[in-house]
Amino acid sequence: MQFALTEDQTAVRDMAREFAAEKIAPFAVKWDEERYFPLDVMREAAALGIGGIYIRDDVGGSALTRFDAALIFEALAMGCPTVSAFISIHNMSAWMIDAYGSQAQRQQWLPRLCTMELLASYCLTEPGSGSDAAALSTRAVRDGDHYVLNGQKQFISGAGASDLYVAMVRTGSEGPSGISTLVIEGDTPGVSFGGNERKMGWNAQPTRAVIFENARVPVANRLGDEGIGFKIAMAGLDGGRLNIAACSLGGAQSALDKSLYYMKERKAFGKRLDEFQALQFRLADMATELEAARTFLWRAAAALDRKDPDASMLCAMAKRFGTDVGFDVANQALQLHGGYGYLAEYGIEKIVRDLRVHQILEGTNEIMRLIVSRKLIEAAR
Repeated sequence: MQFALTEDQTAVRDMAREFAAEKIAPFAVKWDEERYFPLDVMREAAALGIGGIYIRDDVGGSALTRFDAALIFEALAMGCPTVSAFISIHNMSAWMIDAYGSQAQRQQWLPRLCTMELLASYCLTEPGSGSDAAALSTRAVRDGDHYVLNGQKQFISGAGASDLYVAMVRTGSEGPSGISTLVIEGDTPGVSFGGNERKMGWNAQPTRAVIFENARVPVANRLGDEGIGFKIAMAGLDGGRLNIAACSLGGAQSALDKSLYYMKERKAFGKRLDEFQALQFRLADMATELEAARTFLWRAAAALDRKDPDASMLCAMAKRFGTDVGFDVANQALQLHGGYGYLAEYGIEKIVRDLRVHQILEGTNEIMRLIVSRKLIEAAR
C-alpha cells in the first residue's frame, strides 16, 4: 500500500500543477464564457507528455501508470475541470488503440495522438441508449473491405473538433456480444455532426452528436476481433472513471483553496470569517472528505495498475464517491462565499457547474452502485 508519493510522482504532480496554474487557471472563466476550446494550450500540455500518459513509449507515449494519471488529472483540474476532463477522454480513447490495436494501427495513429496533433473522442452513448450501453443500435454492415455505418452517437465530447472517433457499433446480434469497436476518421464521407449543445457546464469543450449516414469505414480500422467491442469499451471506462474522479477532486480542491483565501479576507460582525468556529468546522469537514476521496482514488488506481480482480469494482466505488464528494465540496465552497460565490468572476459557480456532470458521465453514479452491488452479491454466493 502506498501512503506517500515517490519523488518521481511528486515531480509529475507538481509539473501538472504548475502548468495548470500558469496556462489554464487564469483563462478558465473566459473560456467558459466564450465556449472556447483551448486546443493550443492542450497541445502545450501534450508536449509535457500529457497527451499519452499511459500509452507505451514506442509510439511516443509517456508509459506512466494509472496512479500517475490520477495525480495529473487532479492537478490539471485545479486549473479547469473541463480542460482536464477532455484530456482524460482523449487519453482514454488513445489507450484503447494502444491496448487493443494492431502494431500497424498503433503506429498509424498513436504518435500524433500523443502530441495531440490528432484529437480522439470516445463514442458509446446514443440517443436511445445511455446507461443501457449494450442496447446501442448504430449498425455497421460488412461490405467487402469496409463497414457501412448508419446511426448516431450522442453527447460526444470533442465532436466536430476531434480527428478520430473510437466508436462502439453493432456488427452482430443484439446484446454486448454483437458490438465491435471501430476507429473512424472525422473526415469520412457520411460522417456529420449535430449542433454544439448548450450545457450547464463543460463549456470549454464542444459536445455534439456524431451522425453516420452510409459512412464507409475500412475493416482495417476495427480494434481486435468482431464482438469484443463492449469489453473494450468497459475496459476503457475503468480508467476513465478514475480520471473523472480525479478531475472532481481537483476542481473541489481549487474551490476549497478559494474559500480559504476569501474567508481570510472577508469580515462579518467584526471578525474574519475564518474566525467563526462553525465555519472552521465546515472547512475541516470539506478537507477531510476530499482527503478520504483522494485516498480511495489512489487505492483504486493502484489496483487497476496491478490488474487486481476487484479493480473494476474499486474504480466504480472511487468514481461514485469522488464525484459526489467533489460536487458537494464545491457547492459548500459556493455557500461560504455567500452572494459572491454566485458571481461568475469568482470562478466558484463555474466549478460547481462543471463538476455536476461528473456524477452522470462515464457511467452514472446509480450505475456505479449497480456495478458494486452486483460484485458484492456475486462474491457472497
